[in-house]
Amino acid sequence: MSYTMRVLKETKEKNPGQPEFHQTLTEILPTLQPYLDEHQECEEAGILERIVEPERQVIFRVPWVDGSGKVQVNRGYRVQFNSAIGPYKGGIRFHPSVTLDTIKFLGFEQIFKNSLTGLPIGGGKGGSDFDPKGKSDREVMAFCQSFMNELYRHIGADTDVPAGDIGVGAREIGYVYGQYKKITGLVNGTFTGKALCYGGSLVRKEATGYGLVYFAEQMLASLKTTFEGKRVVVSGSGNVAIYAAEKAAQLGAKVLTFSDSNGYILDPAGVDIETVKLIKEKQRGRISEYVHHCKGAEYFDKGIVWQVPCDVALPCATQNEINEEHAKALIKNNCLAVAEGSNMSTTLDAVEQFQKSGILYAPGKAANAGGVAVSALEMAQNSSRFFWSFEEVDKKLQGIMQSIYRQVSDTAEHYATKNDLVAGANIGGFIKVCEVMLLQGVI
Repeated sequence: MSYTMRVLKETKEKNPGQPEFHQTLTEILPTLQPYLDEHQECEEAGILERIVEPERQVIFRVPWVDGSGKVQVNRGYRVQFNSAIGPYKGGIRFHPSVTLDTIKFLGFEQIFKNSLTGLPIGGGKGGSDFDPKGKSDREVMAFCQSFMNELYRHIGADTDVPAGDIGVGAREIGYVYGQYKKITGLVNGTFTGKALCYGGSLVRKEATGYGLVYFAEQMLASLKTTFEGKRVVVSGSGNVAIYAAEKAAQLGAKVLTFSDSNGYILDPAGVDIETVKLIKEKQRGRISEYVHHCKGAEYFDKGIVWQVPCDVALPCATQNEINEEHAKALIKNNCLAVAEGSNMSTTLDAVEQFQKSGILYAPGKAANAGGVAVSALEMAQNSSRFFWSFEEVDKKLQGIMQSIYRQVSDTAEHYATKNDLVAGANIGGFIKVCEVMLLQGVI
């Protein structure tokens, strides 16, 4: 049995009942074998055994009082997975589906994603099964303050720097950072995704979506084409989806869809991004309301966006949103490229379908690294008490995403095949972490 398959088997047995963590292990570990075959010292040093085990896992109770005066209790998590190349860095997710399994899968992916950016940041992730949807601002504030009453002990500007994720936007970041500052007395860069008026960075809101399109632009360039005139299908309607759609439209594409947990809209004329921003960012409404603003658009409460014929698919909602059936629909409709805006958007069976068919497919750890890249740029600005313009940050972001694509493509060509961006991203992200772990000894 190969080194990777042995560690995969042992880790699954050691962590039963964690299907999402098992999935990311199954997707990543076997692809590393060609590199490990060339570097036997990695097995001797137990690199895989160490990298699959988080350095620290924190689980804690979060009690808070709702608007009716009733005490509610949620569960909080922070998994600090690997700090070889820098402080832990990864978002906080508030959603009812959050479990330790979810946080571990996200944290493990974050190690490789953060490494690919070329910036000195390690991998971590956190969150809670709290659902901010439908809660008042006061209730969200009460939860966030209670959440931070425990989490503050485990984070810091040079230790662990959380950011936002699903369910955690500017409002939530404001509340958790405010409580952190009150408890510690520190005004620093412990959180990213902050508002501009207290240390945030321009382009942070747009970063993951813009970066996704900059990466996909390089994928299309490898096919000797561009976004100009392309039909783009986007899932989700949060920051990632909105700003991926905005950048794709700026590059000449026609964005056809947006979705949320209730259904999706289809606008054959091209979705009006400003209308989506009005509904989702200002009114906190449902995507179905779009049809009341734009004639010719349709709303579907059944079906999936992936059945809509397109040239480029950008999944930006949540994990495992593209399964084997959806992949076959995209293949049948002659889609050229799929790039993940959400983390692990695609099931293993669906990935296999894409790779067999020749559709270019990019995993989230490479394609959606723009968000954490700009978070790291925000950390740099906070440390230097400096502030860069939108154009400066956007240019840095574009350069980082182009560099990630080159790194992933070149690594894939060396260890697998040129278009195997999964192997390229996994090995490319692993190499730097592995080298640093060897240099730092067994810790």
